[in-house]
Amino acid sequence: MKALRCHQWTPFVDLKVEDVPSPTLGAGQVRIAIHYAGVSFATSLVTEGKYQRKPPLPFSPGTEVSGMITEVAPGVAGFQVGDRVCAGIDWGGHAEEVCVDPTTVYRLPDGVPLDVAPQFPLSYATSYAALVWRAGIKAGETVLVHGAAGAVGLAAVEIAKAVGCTVVATASTQEKRDLVAAHGADVTIPLPSDDARERILAAIPGGADVIYDPIGGDVFDLSLRCVANSGRILVIGFAGGRVQQIPGNIILVKDVSVLGFNYGNYLGWGRVDERKRHEPEVRAMFDRMFAWTVEGKLKPTSSHRFKLEDSRAAMETVLARKSMGKVVLQMPAAE
Repeated sequence: MKALRCHQWTPFVDLKVEDVPSPTLGAGQVRIAIHYAGVSFATSLVTEGKYQRKPPLPFSPGTEVSGMITEVAPGVAGFQVGDRVCAGIDWGGHAEEVCVDPTTVYRLPDGVPLDVAPQFPLSYATSYAALVWRAGIKAGETVLVHGAAGAVGLAAVEIAKAVGCTVVATASTQEKRDLVAAHGADVTIPLPSDDARERILAAIPGGADVIYDPIGGDVFDLSLRCVANSGRILVIGFAGGRVQQIPGNIILVKDVSVLGFNYGNYLGWGRVDERKRHEPEVRAMFDRMFAWTVEGKLKPTSSHRFKLEDSRAAMETVLARKSMGKVVLQMPAAE
């Protein structure tokens, strides 16, 4: 099979597509013929050895896939050959096939196409779990979403609206802000901009009840000035490049909760592999997200699609922040 391979810690754009043997189906596993796979900023950290988990070299990157089950190991219940699925996997997604533990594999309903399904295992799951589980958003609250045109940001906008929140969203270009508004944001704000704080507080004078921040750095500093008293700030990532130092005095005075969130803990990527313990609640979450998708409340979007051999261009699009929604790789099986 064809697979993108990483033989040493290196920038993602240096990786090459190689011919490698198909993986061997292990006990308790299913084989997925991959049709589409997600490309993200985190993927670039993995291949450079900068992520908190380091796969054994050599490996194929890619942790979010969709496709068809083509083989099921004896004793595996709940899946059969021909099932359309998406999956959050440890690595190996930028390849034609993968064999995985089915704990984090999810059968797709007819109303969810394969080409957008790679967004669910990480992007939508991260945003849902952060907003609903960690921050406990409620109907009627105001949620401020930064980086709202990105994969997790756009998912956060839709999920907050599905719960019944008012959503204020920031994005860098008019094209991105138009997209975010089309996906449900009540107000959109240019960011970066010199008057972002004034615009945000004009839209929500009391400040946001919950702020979803996948960017960090200067954007987090802005969030501290735009969060309501007793509000919650979700720290999702540091796409801006600077890991902020959180001033305790502001947290105290405003009675603010700063909530770190790492969805990898639910996929078995934490210090202890707890994916099986979390499986029931995670499957219930996917059931709800798939139902919302069929109802039209969630509308996963991929602005860019590349073939496997064009993976370098795919990552360059991600790193240049040219994408809206998820960037995906299309495998030969999808053709």
